[in-house]
Amino acid sequence: MDIVTPDHDPDTPSEMDDYLFDLRGFLVLEGALSESEVEACNDAVDEILPMEPDSWHGHVHRTGNSSQTSLQQIYELPPFETFVDHPSWVEYARRYVGGEGTFDYNHGPLYIDENFFGVFPPGEGTVLHSGGTPPTQRTQFGYHDDEFHCGQVNILVAMNDIGPGDGATMVVPGSHKSNFQLPNWENLEGDTLEAVPEAREVHLEAGDALLFVDSITHGSATRTNDGERRMCVFRYGPSWGVSRLGYEPSDELLDRLTPYQQQLVETFGSKEPKTPPAAGE
Repeated sequence: MDIVTPDHDPDTPSEMDDYLFDLRGFLVLEGALSESEVEACNDAVDEILPMEPDSWHGHVHRTGNSSQTSLQQIYELPPFETFVDHPSWVEYARRYVGGEGTFDYNHGPLYIDENFFGVFPPGEGTVLHSGGTPPTQRTQFGYHDDEFHCGQVNILVAMNDIGPGDGATMVVPGSHKSNFQLPNWENLEGDTLEAVPEAREVHLEAGDALLFVDSITHGSATRTNDGERRMCVFRYGPSWGVSRLGYEPSDELLDRLTPYQQQLVETFGSKEPKTPPAAGE
């Protein structure tokens, strides 16, 4: 398959970015979105909310419970389609997923296996999950022969300011390389991360992006302030991946995307399935 190259000049990781990502498992990309981009995205979400759980607006699916909102396939809303290969982070994702010149590039440089917009009211948060041990193929962290090889790299974009008491994302720096499971995991699993040793809140201003390898232990604090936390997540992995929840991009979206963007959202082979020949052929 011929790999299509992007038609814009994206930001690229520095030597310090590589060092910190390898050391900590995450980076903060300040000002990844402009104020106007943040405003346009929030306005687009406000136009379709409220939605009932397990309901659809076009090709956007609301999951979650009655209070916590998750809008899956958010790139189907036009302001979010630019996130597919946004110049503030796409080269970071490509660098850290890795695989150029290998089978991982057979269907394109990257694949987005999930994308969603989350809204978290007071009392809500994200529970403890992931970590270097026990390992999984999908989320692993690797570095070999001067190249990163990460099964999944996440971009979490703050869609409003997220500070103390706002239910910020929490990470355990370095846990993506841990050889030991967090002691007392079985009692902490299902909780947010306030009681987890070494976990730290990552405070972000609207438009900042948190990039992290999925194998890092992460979750969030519980929101104690009034209002709501808003964030958007795009998960990148190798080209042969499939949608975590079984979604496919709509034909309407594909028609709007560039050839490079199409490579990042189409499950390999989905448009030209292999079928047996008809009888007699």
